[in-house]
Amino acid sequence: MSKTRTDLKAEDLTVSPAKDAVAGPGEMSIKLDLKAEPFSIKSTLKNAVVVAPLSAGAFKERSPKPTTFRKCYQRGELPIALKHDYKGSLSWKVEIETLDYQHYLPLFFDGLCETCHPYEIFARQGCHDMLDRGDTKILPVIPQLIIPIRNALNTRNNQVMCTTMKVLQHLVTSADKVGEALVPYFRQILPVFNLFKHKNKNLGDRVEYGQRKRENIGELIQETLQLFERYGGPTAFINIKYMVPTYESCMKN
Repeated sequence: MSKTRTDLKAEDLTVSPAKDAVAGPGEMSIKLDLKAEPFSIKSTLKNAVVVAPLSAGAFKERSPKPTTFRKCYQRGELPIALKHDYKGSLSWKVEIETLDYQHYLPLFFDGLCETCHPYEIFARQGCHDMLDRGDTKILPVIPQLIIPIRNALNTRNNQVMCTTMKVLQHLVTSADKVGEALVPYFRQILPVFNLFKHKNKNLGDRVEYGQRKRENIGELIQETLQLFERYGGPTAFINIKYMVPTYESCMKN
C-alpha cells in the first residue's frame, strides 16, 4: 500500500462517533480523527485534531546528581557527627577555625542539593557554622562556591532553593568584600532568580502561619537581591538589572 502525501501512521488516528454521518439500520457510523502537531501539514486536514504543545518544563523540579559531600561523609572524611539531642543538630569534631576553608567550604556548599536526612542538616548547618567563623578565610574561596550554588538552584526544588537563598544571604554578610566578589558571577547565579522571582503564595485575606519558616521563594529571592545590591558595590544594581529586568533598586528609591 503506497504512502499518502501526509505520511499517516496508525497511531496518529483515533476513532470517534460521527456527528454528521447517517448510518443505516443496525450500523454504527464512525470517523477517524487525525492527531496533528500545531502548524504542520496534517493540521490543515479536515479531520485533524491539533494536540496541545508539550510543556517547556522551566519550573519542573530536577533530580540532583549524587553529591561529593555525601560520598565524603560516607567515607568518614568530614569532621562532623550527628548530635543526638531533640534537634538532631550538627556536632564538630574539631575547632572550625582550624579547618582548611579552601577544601571544606566548597564541599559543604555542594551538599546544599541534598534533601535526605542527615545530609541536608549537615550541609545546611555546616555552611552556616563555617560562615559564622570564617572571617577573612571566606573571600578567597568565592570562585569555588559558584558551581555548587548554581547546581543547587538549578534543581528547582523549593526546599533546596529556600535553603540556598538563606545561605547566600549569610554569605554576603559574612565578611567584607564578599558581596562585591559575587558580582562577576551574577550571570551564573541569577537566571533562576528571574524565573522564580514572582512565585509568591496568593492567599487572599488569609493568614500565612508559616512565615516564620521563611519558605516563600518569591520573598526570599527579593530579600537576597536587595542584599546583593547593598553589599555588591556601585556596579551591583546594573548587573542585577541585566539578569532580572523586573528588579527595582532598594537603594535609589
